[in-house]
Amino acid sequence: MGHWLDRNIIEPGKLPLLLALGAFVLTFLITRVITRLIRAGKGPFGNVTAGSVHIHHVVPGVILTVIGGFGSVASGGGGPGSALAAVLFGIGAGLVLDEFALILHLDDVYWTEAGRKSVEVVVLTAALVGLLLAGFAPFGVNDLSREELQNRAGVAASVGVNFLFALIALSKGKGRVAVFGVIIPVVAVVGSLRLARPGSLWARRFYRRRPRARARAFLRAYRHDRRWSGPRRTVENWLGGKPDPVARP
Repeated sequence: MGHWLDRNIIEPGKLPLLLALGAFVLTFLITRVITRLIRAGKGPFGNVTAGSVHIHHVVPGVILTVIGGFGSVASGGGGPGSALAAVLFGIGAGLVLDEFALILHLDDVYWTEAGRKSVEVVVLTAALVGLLLAGFAPFGVNDLSREELQNRAGVAASVGVNFLFALIALSKGKGRVAVFGVIIPVVAVVGSLRLARPGSLWARRFYRRRPRARARAFLRAYRHDRRWSGPRRTVENWLGGKPDPVARP
């Protein structure tokens, strides 16, 4: 493990990226725990306000992201300053993306169905950064053997092909499959091969003159949603918290 860390993380200069990713994931998890405690009225935590204005945690997140980003540029990519800047950037990015849905909708949708987009974006971001850290690309590594070059090139090609499958799954209206397919290759492959969901970009483009394919897509989407809506909602509630009930007029 120590050799792998030196060879693939420290030697190529990826330690700041590792620190940023660790701070990013940890900040997101801690933030979700705290917001749930605040929502439940438990613990010593509470909403931050300035007069009558609720200060969302995206605000300090933006500040820390700016400080960490400019600090990383100023440090030249090495030394303790770079490590500190990476941690600040990771913390800030975690706070910002935890409220990604708020930025997208320009509304406080944190505890609504729309707010689940924040969790999906965080998972996708962590997965993509994790791929950069995995040592697939030999940039910055000195004196690579022929075997190491072949291994890295093969894995890099596999990652590229898998990412293409994930994009196809995304165009078929399977956002969650595409997100998790970035991490687990077989998920992206299966999602790209199955029928597109009705209304997706793929369905509008390729099923427009294929009524049988459209009918099969509707039927499969109905059966899939009926079978997996309950377990999926359970997992989503565990990750992002149970959304508020929709107010009826």
